[in-house]
Amino acid sequence: MSADTSVPKHQEAVELDDFESWLPDAMLRDAPAGVAFLGTDLRFGWVNAALARLFGHDQAEFPGRPMAEVWPAKDTAKAEAALRQVLAEDRPATEASEDPASNRVYHWFPVHGPDGAQIGAGLIVVAEAVAAAPANGTVTDSPTGLSSEAALRRSEERYRALAQGGAQVVWVASPDGVMLEDSPEWRWITGQTEEEFLDGGWLDSIHPEDRDRVQRDWRESLRSGRIFDDRFRMRTKAGAYRHYDVRAVPIERDGKIAEWVGACTDVTSQREAEEMRGRLTEQLSAAALRTARLQQATSMLAEALDVEQVVQVITEVGRTAIGALRSAVALLDEERLRLRVVNPDGLAPVGPDSADARLTLDTPSVMTRAIATRRPVLIPSPEELRRQFEPDLAEGAGSDAIEDTGDERSWVGLPLLAAGAPLGALRFSFNRPRRITEEERVFLEALAGQCALAVERAEMYEREHNAAVTLQRSLLPDKLPDVPGLALDARYLPVTRNMEIGGDWYDVFWLPDRRLAVTVGDVMGKGLQAAAGMGRVRNALRALALTDPRPAAVLSGLDRLFSATELEEQVTTVSYLVIDPETGEGQAGNAGHLPTLLLTPGALPVLDQAEAGTPLGWPSPRKQHAFRLPPGSTAVFYSDGLVENRVRGLDAGLDELVSIAAGAPEDLQDAPGRLLQYLLDHMLAGHEQDDDVTVLVMHVPGHDSPGYDSDE
Repeated sequence: MSADTSVPKHQEAVELDDFESWLPDAMLRDAPAGVAFLGTDLRFGWVNAALARLFGHDQAEFPGRPMAEVWPAKDTAKAEAALRQVLAEDRPATEASEDPASNRVYHWFPVHGPDGAQIGAGLIVVAEAVAAAPANGTVTDSPTGLSSEAALRRSEERYRALAQGGAQVVWVASPDGVMLEDSPEWRWITGQTEEEFLDGGWLDSIHPEDRDRVQRDWRESLRSGRIFDDRFRMRTKAGAYRHYDVRAVPIERDGKIAEWVGACTDVTSQREAEEMRGRLTEQLSAAALRTARLQQATSMLAEALDVEQVVQVITEVGRTAIGALRSAVALLDEERLRLRVVNPDGLAPVGPDSADARLTLDTPSVMTRAIATRRPVLIPSPEELRRQFEPDLAEGAGSDAIEDTGDERSWVGLPLLAAGAPLGALRFSFNRPRRITEEERVFLEALAGQCALAVERAEMYEREHNAAVTLQRSLLPDKLPDVPGLALDARYLPVTRNMEIGGDWYDVFWLPDRRLAVTVGDVMGKGLQAAAGMGRVRNALRALALTDPRPAAVLSGLDRLFSATELEEQVTTVSYLVIDPETGEGQAGNAGHLPTLLLTPGALPVLDQAEAGTPLGWPSPRKQHAFRLPPGSTAVFYSDGLVENRVRGLDAGLDELVSIAAGAPEDLQDAPGRLLQYLLDHMLAGHEQDDDVTVLVMHVPGHDSPGYDSDE
C-alpha cells in the first residue's frame, strides 16, 4: 500500500504547477534528508516525510502553515531570517541549527518558475552525524528498508539533483580551504579533472582579473571564520566565462570549524540582464539629453538675429552635446562658388580645412563634400581622412596638408540645406578618433536643419535691417542748421539687441519767414514698414509747414493725410514747434508725443504741461499753445526709448528724467552736446536698450554766455 504524498489543496499554499507534478514522487518522497518548499509568503507549500519526522509532525500538517507553528523554537528566528535573505537576495544560504545536539544543517536556495520568476525557496535539512550501520550490514530503521549507506547515497544523489536543478555548484572544503570532496558540477562546467579540482586547481578556472581578489577574500574568511560571500567569473570548458555568485559557510563541531560547505550559483543571465539594462538606461539617458539639448538649441537659434549669433549657438551645442573640439559654419557666397567661413577660429590651424585655406567648391574638404553630396560626411580618423581625400589633392602642399592635421583626429561635415538648396556647411572636429553613432548622426542632422533655418532667417533679417537702416539714415538730416541765437544738438541711437530699427525721427528746418521749425516724432513698430511710415510723415510735415507753419494747421493736415494713406492700427506721435530764434518765442503743438523737458536757470527742471493731444489720425481738434524759451534756457525733445523699457514704466521714466536733469552740473546748461550725453548715460545706465532712442536739445544762450561752441 503506497503512501499518498500529494499536496493538499490549501488556500494559502503556493500553487506548484509543474513543480508539484514531478518533484515529490520522482525524487524526494523517500529521501532521508528533509526537503521542503516554501512560498514567498513564508508558508510551507510542500514537505517530504523525512522533514516531517525530523520535527515530530505529520506530513499533512505543514502545507499552508507558517514556520513558527511547526518549527523548533530555538531555530525559528534564525530559519526565518535565512529564508527572508534567500528570497530578498535570490541566492542560496546555509545555516547550522542552534541546537548542537541535532547537528542539523539547513541549506536554503531560491526556486524559480518556468518563466524564470522567483516563486519561493527550497530547503534541505541534513543531519551531519550519521549512525553507524549494523555490523551484519542489515537494513536499518529506514522506512524504505535501505541500509544507512544506501540511504545516504540516495540522499546525496537527490540533493545534488536538486542543487543542479537550481543551477547550484556544491562543494566542501577543509578548515584550511582544501577541497575535501569531488564536485562533478564544477568539473562538468570547467572541464577540470578530479585531481585538478581537489589539488587546488579550482582557482585556475577563475578569470585572471578576479583570481587574486577571490583568493585573498577566501583566505580572509578561512582566517576569520566569517561567511565567504563573493562573485567571480568562471571559465567554462568551451573557453567562455560565466558569472557566478559563491557563498560558503563554516560548519562547526565542538567549537571548531570542521569544514566549509559552499554553493556557486550561475548568475550570468542576471548579470547580462543587468548590463543590458545599464546599456539601455545609458542610451535612453543620452537620447533624452540630446533631445533636451536639441530643443534648447532650437530655442536659442530661434532667437539668433544674425549669423554670428547662430555660430555662437552652434559652437556651444557642439562643445556640450558631442564634445567637439571646434565648430565652424561656412556659407556660400553670392556666386555660390566659394565658401565664406563665418568663424575662422572654428577651423584647424593646418590642413585642407585650415583657416588660411581658400575654400572653393572644388577644394577637397569635409564641408565641400557635404555640400556636393547633400549628405553628412563622417571621418572617424586621420587615416580615413587621407584615404578619402588624398586622391583628390594635388601633389605638394595639398598632400602635406593632409598629413598634418594638427590636434584634430576626426571630423563631421553637414550640409546646410534650405528647400533642398545648399546654403553652406557645418563642421565639427574632435581631438581623438571617434565614430559617430546612429543616434548622434540623427541628432547632428536635426541640428544642421535647425542651423540652416536660423541662417536663412538671419540673412533675410540682415538684408531687411540694412535696407531699413539705409532708408532711415537717408531720411534723418545729415546735420542740423546753424541758427544764430540758438544752440542745437541731436542724437539717434538705433536698438542693437534685436537689430530692428524703429520709426523715430527728428528734423530742424528754416521756414520762409526765417522762423525755425523743430519736430520730433515716432512711428510705432519696427523694420521697413515703420521706417517707410516715418519717411512719409516727415516729408508731409515739411510740405505742410512750408504752406501754413502754424502747429494746429500742420497737425490737422497730417491727420487728413494719415487717415488717407496709413493703416488704422499704425500709431504715430509728433511734437512740433515753430520758434523765432531772435526772441525765443513761438508756438507748439503735440499729437500724442511725450512732453518736452524744460530747463530754466534758477529753477528746477519741469515737463511741459500743455495738453498732449491724440496720435495722428485720431479725430480730435488740434490745438497749439505759446512756447517761450528765455535766455539761458534749454528744451529737450525725446522719444519713448529714453524713458521707457521692459523694467521701467513710462511714468517712472519721466520722473527719473526730471530727477537726473535736476542733478546735472551747472556747466552743462550752456553745452547742449554735453547735456545730451549726460542724459543718455544716466537714463540708459543699468537698462538694456530695447527701443530706438532719439534726443534733440535746443538751448538759448544767456546774455553773459560765451555762446554755443559748435565743436561740442
